[in-house]
Amino acid sequence: MSMSNKWIVGIALSCVFQVGCVSKVAQQEQYSGFLPNYQGLEEHTTQSEQKVMRWVAPGFDPHAYTTVVFTEVELYPAPIPTARVNLKTLEDVQIMASDSVRNALVPAYTIVSNVQQAPADSRTLILQAAITHVSANNEGMHWYEAVPIAAVVGATQAATGHRDQTAELYLEMDLIDAKTGLPVVKVVRKVFGETLKNASQPIGANDFKVALKTVTTDMQALLSKQ
Repeated sequence: MSMSNKWIVGIALSCVFQVGCVSKVAQQEQYSGFLPNYQGLEEHTTQSEQKVMRWVAPGFDPHAYTTVVFTEVELYPAPIPTARVNLKTLEDVQIMASDSVRNALVPAYTIVSNVQQAPADSRTLILQAAITHVSANNEGMHWYEAVPIAAVVGATQAATGHRDQTAELYLEMDLIDAKTGLPVVKVVRKVFGETLKNASQPIGANDFKVALKTVTTDMQALLSKQ
């Protein structure tokens, strides 16, 4: 192999490792500060086979509660629209995410807007949730691209912005016992939406429609555990 070919392959393999290792969970540096603390979070696999960072208080029984205080999923920090993610998209995603969370709660709990509205004899949870980031990243290299020629092509596509990308959003949620003020569940989830053609394609709310339904299913599964 000539020196020039070795150089090209070296660059390609480097790109494989950089592009191919797309993390399925949020990293600590990606935590937004929305949650009061992130202590105890560990990687778990949800019912839908998605990876999340989650902590559940020992002995937490979701069936011991009848009411949840919840209004909407926040946008945190204050959203800054971009050419790819405009304000309308952020607002639409916020509505969809709020509906997803609400749909997960409705079968098992009475939902109220504040603690004062909770029935006097109820045990109440407070759900705080936020979308902390919306973006898109290059898809990871596929197994068949981890050979020199294909890797060169894949790496070049990534570098020039023509590679397929995956829409992503980050959700952070805190479930608190209203009586004690202590958290009982904390979740940081990286939600993967639809595949985009390239780095120029705008991200739309519908890119997360299917993924947010999965969030609903996984929340219901978590809250139905004994």
